[in-house]
Amino acid sequence: MRIRATVAAVTGALALSVLAVPAAQAADPKVPADIAAASEVVHADSGRSAFVGAVDGEPTLLNATFSSVKVNNGKNIAVGTTNLVKVPVSFTLTHGKEVNIHAADFFAGVELYRGASFEESEFFFDSNDATCTDSSATVASCKATVEIDPFALLNEDAGSWKAAAFAVAFNGEDPENPNLDNVGVAVKDPTNSFKLQRYSKLTVNASPEPVKKGKTITVTGKLSRANWDDNKYHGYTNQSVKLQFRKKGSDTYTTVKTIKSNSTGELKTTVTASTDGYFRYSFAGTTTTPAVNATGDFVDVQ
Repeated sequence: MRIRATVAAVTGALALSVLAVPAAQAADPKVPADIAAASEVVHADSGRSAFVGAVDGEPTLLNATFSSVKVNNGKNIAVGTTNLVKVPVSFTLTHGKEVNIHAADFFAGVELYRGASFEESEFFFDSNDATCTDSSATVASCKATVEIDPFALLNEDAGSWKAAAFAVAFNGEDPENPNLDNVGVAVKDPTNSFKLQRYSKLTVNASPEPVKKGKTITVTGKLSRANWDDNKYHGYTNQSVKLQFRKKGSDTYTTVKTIKSNSTGELKTTVTASTDGYFRYSFAGTTTTPAVNATGDFVDVQ
């Protein structure tokens, strides 16, 4: 079993580190030093930041608010075993006229986290610095991307997650060694809730093909899902799965019966051949695993 040594193992476009200082984060090409430094400032009061006890002052409240925050277009996020998942996020940023959101040392983004709150998160991924387009002198539409690397996840991370939006204005301070009294911070938490899920797969095979009417058709398959502890797919055991059938020429599947996956995720049942059509298995999903339908397997009944 793979074990996460520290929270500093987080990766992504804007991964936060509680142990590594911003300069050290810059060594990871996925972690821009400037935005990582902004994240440290945002968490300066939480005890999660490397700035705790290392820099002077306390951030001031930035005249900025967030609304219409969207994460992955309102959908849950499914992550497999190898591919980096890029999650789109967007929000409306409303700010005072004195706040220059296009300054080189102004940063805004979204953090996705598992835990009770933004300040008490157990694990997290942050977006890159958002690109903001002005719709007025004090309102902007902003977009960013959160990159989720499956190699940074463990199975315990699957389930309920939240999002928070934040902005930091360094106001001329060195991002790696700021006087926090001169730095402005705005946070909205939580902005969204969603499920981070282990990607699922489902197969089906109906045989024999062709088959005579009235004879037995055996339908096999397998339900599996991503295991983030070893980055492989394993059978999802003891799960209810529907066997469905669609007649040739129809667009609608109907449920024939419901069976359960065995100790290795395998599925097997029998039906009587009656007419040409497609068989598939359908899984409704769980909190930790998304719903999935197998691609229909055509059977020619003679």
